[in-house]
Amino acid sequence: MWRAAGATAAAAWGLSVCRAVPRRATSVSVCPAAGPADERLETRVAGLGPGQPVTLRAVAGDACGRLFQSCAQYQADGRGELHLGSDPALGGDYRGVEPMGLFWSLAPASMEKPYQRLVPSVGSPMKVEVLVHQGHSAPGAIPGPLMAKAEVERWFAAPGVRRIRLKEGGVRGSLFLPPGDGPFPGVIDMYGDEGGLIEFRSSLLATRGFAALSLPYFDFEDLPKVMKELKLEYFEEAARFLQRHPKVKGPGVGVIGTGKGAELALSMITFLPEVVAAVSISGCSSNTFTDLHCGEKTLPGLQFDTSKVSVSDTGVFDIFEALDDPTNPANSSCMIPIEKAEGHFLLVVGEDDRIWKSSLYAAMAIRRLRQHGKENFELLSYPGAGHRIDPPFTPFCQVAMDRVLGLPVLGGGERKAHADAQEHSWGKIQEFLHLHLG
Repeated sequence: MWRAAGATAAAAWGLSVCRAVPRRATSVSVCPAAGPADERLETRVAGLGPGQPVTLRAVAGDACGRLFQSCAQYQADGRGELHLGSDPALGGDYRGVEPMGLFWSLAPASMEKPYQRLVPSVGSPMKVEVLVHQGHSAPGAIPGPLMAKAEVERWFAAPGVRRIRLKEGGVRGSLFLPPGDGPFPGVIDMYGDEGGLIEFRSSLLATRGFAALSLPYFDFEDLPKVMKELKLEYFEEAARFLQRHPKVKGPGVGVIGTGKGAELALSMITFLPEVVAAVSISGCSSNTFTDLHCGEKTLPGLQFDTSKVSVSDTGVFDIFEALDDPTNPANSSCMIPIEKAEGHFLLVVGEDDRIWKSSLYAAMAIRRLRQHGKENFELLSYPGAGHRIDPPFTPFCQVAMDRVLGLPVLGGGERKAHADAQEHSWGKIQEFLHLHLG
């Protein structure tokens, strides 16, 4: 009775009364919960205590059932809330304000084999769980009790994007068409010497309004199992198929490639009039490894000197010095005569590429163009970025298992710088292709 009366009296005098208010249950929200994989997300946590330490984790699986995870340590603000767009990570797999850090820092879980790359599947969205745990826990350690979780779907092909598996003449691959009647700018997409069919960049390009042909050139269906030699006629057939497709806007098409695919992109724009724009990501300005037959002309391939490969104490192979020197006059016949191209180049390089000296090769390409009075190029050069600059928020992989050799190979780069390069270059690549493909 006394307490009730006291409360009533205090209220009558306009005084505040402190009562124990139950804290809200902890919740985490990720918005949008489903959407294109190249878009930023907004992640918020609510219902924490003021200043409470927590660890956020992301967990995802690939098409082979392998588990990937990341973690970062945070501290709630005075209201018991967290916003990854403004609150810094204090430790873990990254530090500072990184709204997408949990995604680009995904790496094989401790029970998985190391050096595996998370290659997204386009047949279904990539599902990622975002979890909130009590206290601060280090990467690889057992986290504290689970407080909240949310699931997000990352689409590499937006609803309405059509995927058509190709067996057109000698051409193999997958054609991705955006929703709608079109016509759309056409782009051929190629990856490096790991072979096979890699589709996720093509499907994202289709999500962004391009008709994109993911083009393998060995180790797929009835294509040669190994890359012994290449014929330009195969790539010419692919360019003509895409150019003549009723959904593709003409008159020319573009090409984007990474590694060996980048140097093939340079050869295509040099020798094929159908190709009017080329994006070279971490490419070489010479033909490498295997001969490229261009009608009556053959570009021999620069070779790799295995005696120049070094191996770290942890068994990681560094092949940075292994490629023959393209500046050696003895190798001049390997040089791609890009000055003959009438189209436009976008050269994208990571300055910490450890596969080969892509910054040097880009400088050589620019010097060759300028020597012939040409300024038909743009250069994007990223300090701290490694070899494989993919679409944004895809996980960084400094060391990756080589699919052909079965050995861990150093690709170079630093997580944060590489992630920034991926996000910035993706927008610039789309601007370049739209500009030169109409």
